[in-house]
Amino acid sequence: MSNQKKSPLKDIRAYKVFAIKEGTVIDHIKAGKALQIIELLKLDSNNKIVTLGMNFPSKALKKKDIIKVEQKELTPEEANKVAILAPQATINIIQDFKVVKKFKVKIPTLVEKLLICPNPKCITNNENMITRFKTNVNKNSVKVHCEYCEKIFDQNEIKNYNI
Repeated sequence: MSNQKKSPLKDIRAYKVFAIKEGTVIDHIKAGKALQIIELLKLDSNNKIVTLGMNFPSKALKKKDIIKVEQKELTPEEANKVAILAPQATINIIQDFKVVKKFKVKIPTLVEKLLICPNPKCITNNENMITRFKTNVNKNSVKVHCEYCEKIFDQNEIKNYNI
């Protein structure tokens, strides 16, 4: 047995997340969704530094992910894409190490081209056509309604995206 004393700070962790000079921070992402957002926004191929933090403690979500993208400001279209995967996400625009704009993502009422219908019998999966889904938000839950097959899906049922 060791005679070492236990530190009174044993349960306190120091999270080191680097500040960025210019860019975007996507915060309050439900744990486990950040990698999908990175893929959806093609952040892995934009030649900008992307910092990913996963499973941070969060009062509202219990655990959350964070994405920092240097030298890139998300477009409204990109923010809409984030909203489908993380409806509670916050976008922070950083300039000279300061937050100059902060807003919550807004789920569009109509989503075109982005989602692939989970219904294998849907015409959009068998013919070359643009997908269209109406959205319905209830607290932190998002449901999408395919305009072609008329089926309703929970956001967790959507596994594939037109990237």
